[in-house]
Amino acid sequence: MRRTVDEITGSHRLRRMRKTDWSRRLVAETRLTVDDLIWPCFVTEGEDYAEPIDAMPGISRLSIDRLVAQAKRLAALGVPAIAPFPHISGDRKDERGSHILDDDNLMNRLISALKADVPEIGIISDVALDPFTSHGHDGVLRDGIIVNDETVEILAEAAVGQARAGSDIIAPSDMMDGRIGAIRDALDAAGYQDVAIMSYSAKYASGFYGPYRDAIGTRGLLKGDKQTYYLSPTSTEEALREVEQDLAEGADMVMVKPGLPYLDICQRVKETFKIPTFAYQVSGEFSMIEAASAAGMLDHDRVMMESLMAFRRAGVDGILSYFTPRVAELLAEH
Repeated sequence: MRRTVDEITGSHRLRRMRKTDWSRRLVAETRLTVDDLIWPCFVTEGEDYAEPIDAMPGISRLSIDRLVAQAKRLAALGVPAIAPFPHISGDRKDERGSHILDDDNLMNRLISALKADVPEIGIISDVALDPFTSHGHDGVLRDGIIVNDETVEILAEAAVGQARAGSDIIAPSDMMDGRIGAIRDALDAAGYQDVAIMSYSAKYASGFYGPYRDAIGTRGLLKGDKQTYYLSPTSTEEALREVEQDLAEGADMVMVKPGLPYLDICQRVKETFKIPTFAYQVSGEFSMIEAASAAGMLDHDRVMMESLMAFRRAGVDGILSYFTPRVAELLAEH
């Protein structure tokens, strides 16, 4: 005689709590709130100026005044922090990225303006050389080699300059050896003991960065690739070693980049170290969803929210996402 469903399941009907909206909400294991969002954005020279980025539909490089206005709007929606990246004019770039050390560079001027006009929002500032170098690499390039130690010296000095401008969190994204400890030492020596460090600890040599390189103007400049300092997509244990080293050197929080293709790394980092863990939903991830939805293949907002929930399910504490303005609006509505 064929068994009934109750006999098969032992009367454990797992669909019981899925049958209504309220019951699904009651037992939800993972939630996404505005507190989980960080807005990565692009600043450029000019006044009352926006320049659309073709490779990133709906995203523009903004002049300082426009970016400050957008930051005010996001702060009002409850977004806790933003992460700006500069688009530096070609005449300010050189082999060493030395313009990053100028107190009046675009990044530092933006940080000061944000701190003056939107003090309630956190500023997470990238301290990497790629927007400033004439070759598009994250470090000093000499005879075809990225020179680690000289790069670290520049980054440490630049971090102090950003802290002086008002940055709350320094976020080194270069993957040079020893840069976290050097930056921590430099910040402390300059009296910025309270400025935190969010290390791009597990940053992979990924094909998902293409639209970002258009956004900061480095795609046509890059000579070679970044595999000698970014992690190989084949690596897991090496990523954990990088995180462990950065924490030992003084990182307060760590990041995995890209995001969705590396959710396994996000989860392992969080479970192994139990420290604040962030992920960057990078430009390629953003543009794929935008392109597919524009072609009518996907429900844009549904897939956008589902992708962000995946980060939270993997244990990520905060997400850098270009979707942040749209998500913050949706969360405010609901």
